[in-house]
Amino acid sequence: MGATPPLSPLAPAAFPSLPEIGGVSFATTEAGVRYAGRTDVMLAIMAPGTAMAGVFTRSATRSAAVLDCQKKIPFQSEAGAAIIVNSGNANAFTGRNGEAAVTAVTSAVARTLDLPEARVFSSSTGVIGEPLPHDRISAKLEELKGSLDPHGIENAARAIMTTDTFPKGSGTQVEIDGQPVRIAGIAKGSGMIAPDMATMLVYIFTDAAIEQPILQSMVSALNQTTFNCITVDSDTSTSDTLLVAATGASGIRVTENSITFMEGLRRVMLDLAHQVVRDGEGATKFVSVSVTGASSDADARTHGLAIANSPLVKTAIAGEDPNWGRVVMAVGKSGAPADRDTLSIWFGDILVAKDGWVNPDYSEEAAAAYMKNPELDIHVDLGLGGGRAVVWTCDLTHGYIDINADYRS
Repeated sequence: MGATPPLSPLAPAAFPSLPEIGGVSFATTEAGVRYAGRTDVMLAIMAPGTAMAGVFTRSATRSAAVLDCQKKIPFQSEAGAAIIVNSGNANAFTGRNGEAAVTAVTSAVARTLDLPEARVFSSSTGVIGEPLPHDRISAKLEELKGSLDPHGIENAARAIMTTDTFPKGSGTQVEIDGQPVRIAGIAKGSGMIAPDMATMLVYIFTDAAIEQPILQSMVSALNQTTFNCITVDSDTSTSDTLLVAATGASGIRVTENSITFMEGLRRVMLDLAHQVVRDGEGATKFVSVSVTGASSDADARTHGLAIANSPLVKTAIAGEDPNWGRVVMAVGKSGAPADRDTLSIWFGDILVAKDGWVNPDYSEEAAAAYMKNPELDIHVDLGLGGGRAVVWTCDLTHGYIDINADYRS
């Protein structure tokens, strides 16, 4: 984790130009949480009246920061709000020391910014099982307060990185009643990616005015088809956190019936989720796995994740080997209903197998050529019903081992 990993070949050309969100400012600093000379703390402050929503990991060993955020999310207040994030140390599996560290940081932020402590949300990411040196973060709060900048979102994205090879950002603007509403978000994540309610660390901001229960309902629903449909390595983090802040600065009221806003938020969430997969540790291929014809949407997702999480499927993709037998294997082991004799498989537009048997016109040569593409589509039809789902993953290369074998060094 100390050395900067090489840029992912699937990385975007540059950090995107994101819309400025009224009522939000950012600051970053080098606190030396784990390494010297590295920006490792991000502070975001939101205007009074901001509504906060979130979803979090359901890991049984989730971190103290996650537990603290979960308690605070339902709290509504006209006061402002703040998010404080550190990289380098996950503050997970640290017992009472972890809880004390969260309290120390959030209470210090509250005092510095004159906010209720219940409106200060914290996240930590990095090595598990080591006490968080919270005093190093608290010592930087006055500096952070003095450098708050509404244009600082890219620096914020960089400060929360661990094994990420590029900062992740996404934004959009939608029109509601003829008026612009802006949405922008950042994320970090590269390994330990198999979400269970949320994924990695994700912070999204909008200037829309939304009641907290409505915002929470939107975020929870959209999460199921975005962040909860990606996987890099089948491992669910102890620290998965997705926070969404609606400042209301635009003055545009969004209701539960606003399909336009929901679609804009979905685009941002899905884009960030895809960027996490594109930055999967050691990844060289971005893979979409679509499943149709399942008995239900839930069964389709189960089959899709079985394929996307299979080390044998993922290593075949890394080796550019169209080994469709491994897809058959993954479907069979998923636990969801399947019938060998109604199963069909495509690699891109190439029909590999149909109705439980290899397609007579299948060309191994054509499939091998297709597997050389950096972006791949695997499609499976179960032939059982109308259930469908799409999940996204990456290949599994030796680079993943290289990164994780010396993660703590």
